[in-house]
Amino acid sequence: MKVTWVLPGGEEVVADVKDGMNMMEAAVANNIAGIQGECGGSLSCATCHVHVSGDWLAKTGEKSDFEEAMLDMADGDVTDASRLSCQITASGDLDGIRLVVPI
Repeated sequence: MKVTWVLPGGEEVVADVKDGMNMMEAAVANNIAGIQGECGGSLSCATCHVHVSGDWLAKTGEKSDFEEAMLDMADGDVTDASRLSCQITASGDLDGIRLVVPI
């Protein structure tokens, strides 16, 4: 599946991501600036914060209470479209998703 990350300066990075991989792992594997994933995807940091573009947000599922709490500690502008990318798993339903790396 294809994923597009929109970087703070507006540059777009498009990559192929295997089904089952989470978006944080995919971002780190593709050297996406601004996504660190310091906790390795264990939901104990907020260094993989992204904004999910438009209609894609509903397709990513509901945020857990714990994810909401972690987002309170996220760098960048936290909005209703904010997600921790480690909590979004690649699947055919998300082919073409756009993730914005907040400033």
